Amino acid sequence: MGQLQLWLSALEMGCFFGLLALAYYLVLVGAGFFNFAIGPYAMVGGLCTSYLVLYEEMNVWAAAAVAITAAAALAVVTELVVVRPVQRRSGGGELPALVAVAAVLFAIQQLAGYLFGYTTLPGQNVLTFDPVSVGDTVVQPSTLVLLAFTVVAFAGLAVWIRSTRTGRLLRAVGDSTHAARLLGLPVNRVRLIAFVLSGLLAGITGLLFAPKAGVSSLSGLSWALSGFLAMVVGGTGSVWAPLFGGLLLGAVEVFVPYYFGGQSHVYGLLIVALLFFALKPSGLFVRRVRA
Repeated sequence: MGQLQLWLSALEMGCFFGLLALAYYLVLVGAGFFNFAIGPYAMVGGLCTSYLVLYEEMNVWAAAAVAITAAAALAVVTELVVVRPVQRRSGGGELPALVAVAAVLFAIQQLAGYLFGYTTLPGQNVLTFDPVSVGDTVVQPSTLVLLAFTVVAFAGLAVWIRSTRTGRLLRAVGDSTHAARLLGLPVNRVRLIAFVLSGLLAGITGLLFAPKAGVSSLSGLSWALSGFLAMVVGGTGSVWAPLFGGLLLGAVEVFVPYYFGGQSHVYGLLIVALLFFALKPSGLFVRRVRA
């Protein structure tokens, strides 16, 4: 494998991790909460699409629409049925809600296994065209689509948060939920928007990444951890911060096993996590809360 192919693989993995981290970022900024069910949402986006295409012979675009809608619906259920009631009963405590969301993570995985089976299914390409050759490197259509979506998603959300009323409300609620309630801002509506957007983003991300290595009902947990770590590394100082965290993890994921072999990337990711948790827990880009 040439160096250019390695860098391309690292970029692809980095974009995937960054998009998952962006879904985390939306809920953290809009609701002040770590939603560990992001990984399962992404898994549903990829697995449901593959199942409907392969076993129900559904058109890939129709299957993708069903899968992405399912991911968004799961995000809504997570907020309305799990997080919000648990936080209300616990007086706004974060730990009970985190435990509840961890249970949701495993519940979605088990439900997906029951509905779609426990085998790994090949991902489905939403766009098909000839691979692009760059020297000795061949770029697959799924890679180009994922890279393009990454640019569109980050740029679009950056403009939306900065330029629209709803985006500014998201930041205001994230800065201080208590102050937002005192000012009469629609906190619950903003939180729900954050969860819906994160579910849509995660569902599309899982769908677009699945062609690289397939997807199974057990993919949700590893994807949830990867996205969380990418957000921790990147920080929350900017909409683009999760992408930087994802790209760093993508480089570790690809280059560490290339030079050291085996499952060394697991140790590489663990070292990165320990370093950031110990030395820079706020990530590369620190968020400044407006007074």
